[in-house]
Amino acid sequence: MSARPKDRMTVEEYLVWSEAQEGRFELVNGVVYAQAAERAAHAKIKLAAAIALADSIRAGGLPCHVLPDGMAIRIGAHTVFEPDALVYCGPELPPDALSVENPMIVVEVVSPSTGRYDNTHKFIGYFALQSVRHYLIIDPEEQVVVHHERGEDGVILSHILRSGVATLDPPGLTLPLVRLFGQ
Repeated sequence: MSARPKDRMTVEEYLVWSEAQEGRFELVNGVVYAQAAERAAHAKIKLAAAIALADSIRAGGLPCHVLPDGMAIRIGAHTVFEPDALVYCGPELPPDALSVENPMIVVEVVSPSTGRYDNTHKFIGYFALQSVRHYLIIDPEEQVVVHHERGEDGVILSHILRSGVATLDPPGLTLPLVRLFGQ
C-alpha cells in the first residue's frame, strides 16, 4: 500500500472523505493508503468466499449477514480496514451505514503485495475487536486458507486448510474449500 497525500485523519473524517473517492482505501494510524489493483484470481476468490458464506447463512437460517469488500471496520480512533468480505450477526445495518461495528467473521484474500500485512497488522487489529471470532486469510496461489479462530477462553487457534471445510462456530457456518478453489 502507498500513502495518499492527505493530512492525518480520524475514522470519522476518513469515512466522510472516502465516500467521495473512487477506488479502495484504508486508514492506518491516521494516514490514508490506497489499495493496489486486484488480479482476476483475487477478485474471483473474494466473490466465491462471499457467495459461499451467504449460502451457508441462508442454509442455516442464521440471523447473520455477509458483505463484500468496501465496508469499513473501525479498529481504533485512527485505523479502518476494509476486508474482502465479512459476516456480522443481528439486525441489518441501515442502508447508509459506512462501517460494521461488530464483525464476527473477517476474510482477506492475500496478494503478493499484502500477504505480510494481512498476517501481522490486520491479524492484530481484527482480533483487538471482541466481536471478531474468525479471521480467514485466503491464498489463491497456494490454494490454502489459514483460519484463525478465537476460542471461548480468548485464545487464538490457527488452522491451515488445503481441503475440506472451515467450520465457523459461532455463528454455525461452514465454508467448503471446494467453493473457493473448485477442487
